[in-house]
Amino acid sequence: MTDSSSLEVPQFNEDFRKSHYHQNLIHFEPEELLDREPVNLDTKNISEFIKNKRVLITGAAGSIGRNLVKQIILFKPKRLILVDKCESAIYELNEEIKEMRISGIEIISVIGDVSDYRRMKPLFQKNQPQIIFHAAANKHVPLLEKNAYEAIKTNIFGTKVLADLAVEYWVEKFILISTDKAVNPSNVMGVTKRFAEIILQNLNKTNNTTQFIVTRFGNVLGTKGSVVPVFKKQIAKGGPVEITHAGVMRYFITMNEACQLVLEAGATGHANEIFILDMGELVLLKALAEKMIRLSGLQPDVDIKIIYIGLRAGEKLVEERLRNDETDNPAHHPKLRIAQLAALDGFEVDNVLIKLEKALDSGEDNEMILILKDAIPEYISHNSAFEKLDILRAAKVEKDIME
Repeated sequence: MTDSSSLEVPQFNEDFRKSHYHQNLIHFEPEELLDREPVNLDTKNISEFIKNKRVLITGAAGSIGRNLVKQIILFKPKRLILVDKCESAIYELNEEIKEMRISGIEIISVIGDVSDYRRMKPLFQKNQPQIIFHAAANKHVPLLEKNAYEAIKTNIFGTKVLADLAVEYWVEKFILISTDKAVNPSNVMGVTKRFAEIILQNLNKTNNTTQFIVTRFGNVLGTKGSVVPVFKKQIAKGGPVEITHAGVMRYFITMNEACQLVLEAGATGHANEIFILDMGELVLLKALAEKMIRLSGLQPDVDIKIIYIGLRAGEKLVEERLRNDETDNPAHHPKLRIAQLAALDGFEVDNVLIKLEKALDSGEDNEMILILKDAIPEYISHNSAFEKLDILRAAKVEKDIME
């Protein structure tokens, strides 16, 4: 008889456990994460807007740009000009377009930086775009807190270059893909997108050729860098799922909804309008993580732990859709809202741009951010190296008042 006490107990293999989770996860679609019915807009207006037009899409190889391209192709534009600065990504997009086996549409792919005027101007001269969907942007919040130069160069000066060329070449409509992070911004990404909105608003006052329209939405489910693919990877590895804070709340929208909103804004929007989709109620990230764990066939805090790691640089607890001074009006569709951009009394866009350009030459992040904080007073840094600049700015304002 064998003494059971002498038997070797096999050690639990952590790699095997992670592999087991990965192989046995239940597949689910991003739409299943919504606690509401997905919004579907009428495509008749969009079809009439796009058909036989010359359409320029910036950031065409990014998550939103790529899906915009695939939807726009279905509406039969005359020419699609696809701009992206990532060579490999735009190559992959071209391969995907080939698989669609389209005909009768001219596809022009351009590797280029939207902030490079010398690159963009010949593109406008040659292709004469009638519609622009501006999706190109730097958008990762914590990264941009340490890379303010790139955020300002792309999100602000890239928008300025394209918008000025749009006016010069009589583009009919220019649709900016903005973000809810532009509302009372707490980070570099949000404030640069807010400034991009202001650039377009200023041009709406001074030109009669191009209508500049803004779309704002929350987190797009499943895009690169969003929480959904991050949580999926963490669940596949057996956890833990990392959440910054138990109280973090976000608006969510599907990729299809985001693209439909952008196209609808182009088709029916007018100068100075902000198109916002009804995204339902704010969602606790903790609740989203728990739902994803259950949809994977597992139990939160039993099979997969949820831990809190602290807010990242620039992050808010709760995002907002509108500023207090922006009106919110019903649209032709019950799930759309149209807001008016707030008045820009006394805001001298060109003067701020001159200051920013000089600051870019110096390469000093603090100098760049102080300029933006002076220009956009509601920009208050959160959990960021730039918080001390808010104190300096407040002291400067107080001194100016005393004098």
